Amino acid sequence: MPSSPTRNWPPLPDPWTLLAWVALVGVGLVALYSTTHGPAADYLGSGVRDNFYRQMVWAGVSAVGIAIALLLPLRVLRQLAYPAYGVTIGLLLLTLFVGAEVKGTRAWLALGPFRLQVSELAKVGTVLAVAQLLSGRHTRGASNLNFALKAVALIVVPGVLVILQNDLGTALVFFGLVPIMLFWAGLPLPVIALMISPAVAGYLALLSVPVALGFASLFTAGLWWTSQRRYVAALAATFTGGVTAAVSLVLNKILQPYQVDRLLSFTNPGAEQFRQGVGFNLVQSKAAISSGGLWGQGFMQGTQTQGAYVPEQTTDFIFSVIGEEFGFVGSVVTLGLLAALLLRLITLGSDVKHPFGSIVAAGAVGVYLIHIFINLGMVTGILPVIGLPLPFISYGGSAMLAHTALLALVLTTHMRRDDLSIYGY
Repeated sequence: MPSSPTRNWPPLPDPWTLLAWVALVGVGLVALYSTTHGPAADYLGSGVRDNFYRQMVWAGVSAVGIAIALLLPLRVLRQLAYPAYGVTIGLLLLTLFVGAEVKGTRAWLALGPFRLQVSELAKVGTVLAVAQLLSGRHTRGASNLNFALKAVALIVVPGVLVILQNDLGTALVFFGLVPIMLFWAGLPLPVIALMISPAVAGYLALLSVPVALGFASLFTAGLWWTSQRRYVAALAATFTGGVTAAVSLVLNKILQPYQVDRLLSFTNPGAEQFRQGVGFNLVQSKAAISSGGLWGQGFMQGTQTQGAYVPEQTTDFIFSVIGEEFGFVGSVVTLGLLAALLLRLITLGSDVKHPFGSIVAAGAVGVYLIHIFINLGMVTGILPVIGLPLPFISYGGSAMLAHTALLALVLTTHMRRDDLSIYGY
């Protein structure tokens, strides 16, 4: 009897990644429903009360987007990398002139009844373009200084445009991608440390200038000892000491008092000069999280949440809703889902041997990691309040689309990883 022909099943996307996405979107919808349909709804405007239903629509649109992305050949994705980047840069420029301004930030383009935050989509275009550049046929990734500098330029340009929109939080995501993506592409660890050091020095300078100067001295000495190169030590001293001096100058000579208060309120939000002003958000957020205890006060039962004491609790401060109503256990489950998603994406990226797929995964993980770190730092009072959503959980259609698009790109490159060798070096 002749043997039956072997059936070649089409590749399938990673189910664990999709399951983590569904779970995180579900957590966000539960928290949104609580804060927009519980007693807190009496204190909200009609537009905010509809955020739950809008988020459901955006989640559905994003799910369709995943399905479409999974059908695209990798050749198409790579060919679209630079055009997509160019389009998003053009839209960022357009937004500077005709964009809608919300709370002092000009970051949205009005499309009929919808508003599109272009900077969110620019993250996708930037990740694609950098991955395409660093996976070029004649490069060895970031070990080639010329291509490393080009990659930095690709990331910094949209970051600067976003700063001009007065959106510092989103701009930090772009700048944070520089060390993450270049490290994954092969840049040596000491160089990565040198790139990160200004951010560390700047943060410490907000807390204490002497502490920041101490860090600058120790970091400079450490790099001098490990590299045995004077110019490396000189760069370390310039980066860390220069940023410390710059922060001190800006705080004391350039910024207005209210701007300084906004930056420093996280250091002691309960202080008299902060508590009723810029520190109010942090005081209420920390009170909500701490009142949750082990198991939480219960769904739609949170005192701070349902009293609408926490501002922006559907967006930037949504984690305080989870902490208060579902307690330590609910918070740990949420953080566990986020960590599981990051680890799974790192695994998928490692499975793709071609640098394009692995660098796309690194870019997606970098975007999520920066968002998570800054958002949780804000709601717990570790970092200043600069406004950045929690991926897949905070309300926001543009953010949901962009973050899901990055997820879909990783799934697609992993699912079709055997095709990449055809278009490789």
